[in-house]
Amino acid sequence: MNNNSKVFANAAEALFDLTDGISLMSGGFGLCGIAENCINQIAEMGIQRIHAISNNIGNSGRGLAILLKQHQISQATCSYVGGNPDLEQQMLSGQVDVTLVPQGTFSERIRAGGMGIRGFYTPTGYGTLVAEGKEVREFDRPCILELPLKADFAIIKAQRGDTYGNLWFKETARNFSPLMAMAATTTIVEVEELVELGGIQPEDVHLPGIFVQRIFQGANYRNDIEIPIYADE
Repeated sequence: MNNNSKVFANAAEALFDLTDGISLMSGGFGLCGIAENCINQIAEMGIQRIHAISNNIGNSGRGLAILLKQHQISQATCSYVGGNPDLEQQMLSGQVDVTLVPQGTFSERIRAGGMGIRGFYTPTGYGTLVAEGKEVREFDRPCILELPLKADFAIIKAQRGDTYGNLWFKETARNFSPLMAMAATTTIVEVEELVELGGIQPEDVHLPGIFVQRIFQGANYRNDIEIPIYADE
């Protein structure tokens, strides 16, 4: 990489300054749209005490569950535990401090973090454990105050990106990634196709490069399917 470029050679170079104790947003819904190269590199680096912010912290030993199996995650903010036995076991045994957030609230808290919104009121979770310790206000119904989510780093994957960091995501692999890119201090992107500036039409840009600090061409993608469904023959 030269000093004027966002382009790095690989995950090892792009993740050079990750350290113990970081907060880390990771895009993906289940195994769809996850930053495989970044996750594998973090596993190899052995970083500890990670606060992971992701929808479900991996699944069935894959995705962020790779870091769970190596006990690199000490805190998790997510909306879903089902299907992730590693997170379930470590949560119940007290090895990982888990904060469960309703999925819509989870998305909106990340969006608030990226947009500079200091908080918002929602009826979701009122009267449940989610509301414990939170301010309540009456609107048309009781609502609880939710605060923004931000992170030191975000690792996301896009189908195509240019050398400035403009991104195009394939179908539902977009999921949480654009919001996380805006809510992190440093956003690191891996792409299946790295093109020159201008290689993505302006109207096709899903995330402007101003929100991306580092980008690299990924390799050896598995693109796992979480639950295969086969049509009747």
